[in-house]
Amino acid sequence: MTPPIVDAHVHLWDPARFDYPWLTEPALRRAFGPEDLATAAGEPVRAVVVEAGRRPEQAGAELDWVRARAAHRPELLGMVAHLSLEDGEDLPARIRRLAADPFVLGVRRLLQDEPAGFTTRTGLRAGVALLGEAGLPFDACVREHQLGELDELAAACPQTVLVLDHLGKPRPGGPDDGRWQRALRRLAARPNVVCKLSGLATEAPAGRAAPGLLRPYLRAALDLFGPGRCLYAGDWPVLTLAVRYRDWLDLVRAELSTLPAGDADAVLGGNALRVYRPARLPD
Repeated sequence: MTPPIVDAHVHLWDPARFDYPWLTEPALRRAFGPEDLATAAGEPVRAVVVEAGRRPEQAGAELDWVRARAAHRPELLGMVAHLSLEDGEDLPARIRRLAADPFVLGVRRLLQDEPAGFTTRTGLRAGVALLGEAGLPFDACVREHQLGELDELAAACPQTVLVLDHLGKPRPGGPDDGRWQRALRRLAARPNVVCKLSGLATEAPAGRAAPGLLRPYLRAALDLFGPGRCLYAGDWPVLTLAVRYRDWLDLVRAELSTLPAGDADAVLGGNALRVYRPARLPD
């Protein structure tokens, strides 16, 4: 029996309830719930919900809102919640509360739009280190030019599992491919870093998210991290700006088709369960 797909990166949001400063694309400015994901996937998919960039002060309410959705949707395995790790006041206590919550699978503090040097700040590094002590992975959403800083962060916090979102956001077909691959190679040498296979289609030039352009990036990540440290992820519903959910899942499956079945199953679900350790397991 084929193990269930576990998507390590989906978002749920509702602009009528929360304020998302980044959410300006008209096609995305509506509520997206688990029923929409089920329709888009077209097959049973279990999911790790990742915080959706609402205003920081709404993070607790977002967690409660997603938890309420999951109460009736067992395919939602838990949530990677937002926490302002650079804010040291009461941070250990706040991390302990999240770690004690069985629905919380990890923490994300968006880094992609922060200035150069942000990840080297003492407060942020201390917060990431505390996550490791509490047994919580840290989702790192950075852009290609920040991969060097993330490598330094991984070295400074060796007990914390760092989950690289969206392969570090390369620009498929762009002029920086070599720089991205060199940076990814250095990062992959850190045993505490894993990589989500997501985000490529929306980073490609408009209208150019063709499989032939994207597959070399998937292959590079699989070669550098190995199938034991790569996680299938959709970045739904953001990816719908470029491709359908089924198209992305089929593309990843095609790239995994040359691997032994056990390795492919690990990428498509087993690795996410190992990294995030949800209390509610898929059927």
